[in-house]
Amino acid sequence: MKKVFTLALSLTMMFTAAACSSGKTDTSKPAASSEPGKAAVASAAPSKDPVKLRVAWWGGQARHDYTLKVIEMYEKQNPNVKIEAEYAPFDDYWKKLAPQASANQLPDVIQMDISYLTQYGGKNQLADMTPYTKNGLIDVSSISPNALSGGEVGGKLVAMNLGVNALSTTVDVNTFKSLGIDLPSKDWTWEDYEAIAAKAKAAGKQVGGFALHHEVFFPYYLRSIDQKMYNAEGTELGFKDDKPLIDYFKRYQKWYDQGSILSLDKESQKKGVAEEDEILLGNSITGNGWSNQFLAVANLVKDRPLELYPLPGRNGSKGLFLKPSMYFSIANSSKQKEEAAKFISFFVNDIEANKLIKGDRGVPVSSKVKEALKPLLTPNEVKIFDYVAWAEQNSSQLDPPNPVGSIEVEKLLKATAEQILYKKTSVEEAAAKFRKDANAVLAKNKAK
Repeated sequence: MKKVFTLALSLTMMFTAAACSSGKTDTSKPAASSEPGKAAVASAAPSKDPVKLRVAWWGGQARHDYTLKVIEMYEKQNPNVKIEAEYAPFDDYWKKLAPQASANQLPDVIQMDISYLTQYGGKNQLADMTPYTKNGLIDVSSISPNALSGGEVGGKLVAMNLGVNALSTTVDVNTFKSLGIDLPSKDWTWEDYEAIAAKAKAAGKQVGGFALHHEVFFPYYLRSIDQKMYNAEGTELGFKDDKPLIDYFKRYQKWYDQGSILSLDKESQKKGVAEEDEILLGNSITGNGWSNQFLAVANLVKDRPLELYPLPGRNGSKGLFLKPSMYFSIANSSKQKEEAAKFISFFVNDIEANKLIKGDRGVPVSSKVKEALKPLLTPNEVKIFDYVAWAEQNSSQLDPPNPVGSIEVEKLLKATAEQILYKKTSVEEAAAKFRKDANAVLAKNKAK
């Protein structure tokens, strides 16, 4: 996921993990054996040796604030551990992480996105956490196998799912009504979306277009027409001709030319934080993104209710899918892997910590945490949990992790969009060039 879409992109499904009856997870687990795949021998007390952990994540200010409080909770329970926090908006985060990876200086705990999972995991930069799930340092007793499997690359568990979400459309209900625009149904089409966009434009408002994040929404579109972004081997594009890309961009170009979505110039100035959301600023009546991103925006909009809808054109359950919202990974270069595993277990399982986290990083994967949070949810948080529950019943299987080279392909897709919207090339010419260049990137996987 790249820059946070306000649009959004987004929370949602299997919920499972552990916490003791007092509402706290016992972070003083048995000390790990020298062979982490084997059961650890119980110790009378946790290690007192001083430990420093670097923990990195992306997000907006609200996420930074509560994550720092969760870190304080962990340090209080584990006074020998000092955590150095590293955080930034989404795009800046990955720009910083790349040189750290090249220098073999990644943080001990890394917030990871599915778009980058194969890139980092495939290069052996992320540790296999399977031994720690087996010896109990990471408690997965209440986490479903399906929730865990989304973090696997090459048969190794290189990322712990922090929550699940689904693509969604945020709707400004009161503004819809004040403009005389009917609210959409859950099975609305692209034609419905275009009609809403035209009415909004006539009233001086925009809708949440896909902006620069076609790497998220074009694969969704492909799913909705029974096609895939990549083939099963990751060696070429999964759609066999240019028609899907041509149809997609011709529709998008129409929205752009009529001024229904934000200009590229304005979009490029955004950092992707909730405070910049066009609904919040009063300029747009919808936004598209991931369901977990709804909360930050909805909490900032104090004077009118926002609601969650599925994206248009999903074609039954074909387009929509449940996705790990984000993960925590452990750097393979870390000298503190066991302590990093304990922190991740705390973050996923501790009920008191999750009273702060709630649904911001996705609907919790821990069934115990999820049940404990239900009575405590705010109305906006309930909307997210309810939407994710609905999405679970109206979606199809998640695509496999993107292959090596997908980040470069996504950059090509972004450049293709800019060439089209700036009228430097025709949609047809751009689609043909994208296919040629993308397949050249992916063809490198054939030799591996």
